[in-house]
Amino acid sequence: MIQIFTKDYCPYCVLAKELFISLWVDYQEIDVTNDSAKLMEIVQISGMRTVPQIFNGEIKSENLLWGYSDVKTLHDQWKLIELIK
Repeated sequence: MIQIFTKDYCPYCVLAKELFISLWVDYQEIDVTNDSAKLMEIVQISGMRTVPQIFNGEIKSENLLWGYSDVKTLHDQWKLIELIK
């Protein structure tokens, strides 16, 4: 399952969720707006300090799809669906 780490004021988080909804792909949202400890956990895994952080399956570095722009690029190149199957 896709896991998306978000913050409630992040427009790119909204776009990421809308993209997966439009593709009929289930995802789990993990809101880190008020959870700095959880945010620091994923920073340690991804090296990214921004959200959204999108993982394909288990939360580990090799499953990181990166952020919204990266996922949108994969989608535009017709690679996203194949990657997340």
